[in-house]
Amino acid sequence: MTTTTPSAEAPRFGWIIDQPYLLLSLPSLFWAGNAIVGRFVAGEFPPVTLSFLRWTTAFLIVAPFAWRHLVADWRLIRRHLVLMVAISVIGISTFNTLQYTALQYTSALNVLLLQSTGPLFVAIWALIVLKVRITPMQALGVFASMIGVLVIVLHGNLAELAAIELNLGDLLFIAAMAAFGLFTALSQKRPPIHGLSFLAFTFGCGALFLVPLLIWELTQRPLPAPTPGNFAALGYVALFPSILAYLCYNRGVRLVGANRSAPFFHLIPVFGSAMAILLLGEQPHLYHAVGYVLVLAGVIVAARKPKAAT
Repeated sequence: MTTTTPSAEAPRFGWIIDQPYLLLSLPSLFWAGNAIVGRFVAGEFPPVTLSFLRWTTAFLIVAPFAWRHLVADWRLIRRHLVLMVAISVIGISTFNTLQYTALQYTSALNVLLLQSTGPLFVAIWALIVLKVRITPMQALGVFASMIGVLVIVLHGNLAELAAIELNLGDLLFIAAMAAFGLFTALSQKRPPIHGLSFLAFTFGCGALFLVPLLIWELTQRPLPAPTPGNFAALGYVALFPSILAYLCYNRGVRLVGANRSAPFFHLIPVFGSAMAILLLGEQPHLYHAVGYVLVLAGVIVAARKPKAAT
């Protein structure tokens, strides 16, 4: 049995730390906004620059709160340094840089469609890395929620799926989702360190490994202009889809496992379309309601704890 130190306990934020469904829903809300912001600033921020500034800013915000935990956990981190660096490079450096690069070439529609592959990649990597098979009920839930995503994104006309064409950006986004699936599986093998230690190390290490690419990119494209809009975008991606989303997601995965957490990825287009209705004045339609019901039902079914074998 693994013995954890006091520093390995989850951050003390009250009752929320033991609510996996809420913890896993919040990242989808924040990541829905991240895709919108990333697409909006694609012409302003080069992808590696945006990724580097995002994670460096997030690290600088988290570091003062995480420092004492990092000191207490450093021996465990050093003992598992290869794994911790791999998690950082895959989940921070690679995933987000590929995502922002893809957003420069593909459409918002394709992004929403391809995000639905997230649970599939998590299931594949969970089998390879953790030897954990997806259960029939989890597979049913993932399938139902994926159909719900298609209903929402394709406006109820699933026949339009045949007209979707993949481009370079789509292939990069698929690679990004594969990287995130591996990150989710590997995170289950992390040492028993405090949540803030894990967050600070992965953010800082992930940003550090982007430096060589950043230097190359800055020879090709200049830094973005220091406008209020760019600062606001950077502040959003550093705080919500980075610090808060990863803090919640990491804790949620620790509570329920990789396969049960993955279907929550399908909530991203639900939140995205709801934002469009509430904030952008998009008209609600019947297909929204049908898609929401399918996604939510699928997530609930897939996220239920499997019955113990008798």
